[in-house]
Amino acid sequence: MTENQNQTTEETAQTAETTAENAAKTPNKRPKAAKKEETERLKAELASAQAEAEDNKRKWYNVAAEYENYRRRTQNQAAQRYAEGRNDVIAQLFPIGDNLSRAIAVCADENTRQGMEMVLKSFKKVLESEGIEEIDPIGQPFDPNTAEAIMAMPAAEGEESGIVKMVHEKGYKKGEKVLRYAKVVVTQ
Repeated sequence: MTENQNQTTEETAQTAETTAENAAKTPNKRPKAAKKEETERLKAELASAQAEAEDNKRKWYNVAAEYENYRRRTQNQAAQRYAEGRNDVIAQLFPIGDNLSRAIAVCADENTRQGMEMVLKSFKKVLESEGIEEIDPIGQPFDPNTAEAIMAMPAAEGEESGIVKMVHEKGYKKGEKVLRYAKVVVTQ
């Protein structure tokens, strides 16, 4: 190679190095309009992503609230069914209490009477522990919400009509719910 060609090759190499150094030193200069467009595009993408994130968050809260409501509702329904089942079983025991009371009323032997009274007392404790109360409407005005009139008898002199005179079969209630209506005799 000739000296001129060597010199030209060296100058070209130096020029390339200088250009590379200058490019590394100075940032990429784009026109201001291009930077502004890029900034606006990125801001729009960010706003869109934030809106989508908020929408997903709102949907998640709604689903979580619906699930919590469903869980509470099913839990309450299960508890209610359980309580109603217990009440139904206890209601089947009411005739046993009635029969014990009748047996005590006609029992002649004192020891037998005491034994049956103990059993009846245990029966009443079970009812009490379940929150069940007897309905005792004797001497009160007839209330169709707690009693069922099975017979009417003429009122004695000075008595009002519509008063419960006798209870044929005791009634029971738990709270405000009547488990068995009292069967009563009412004055006319």
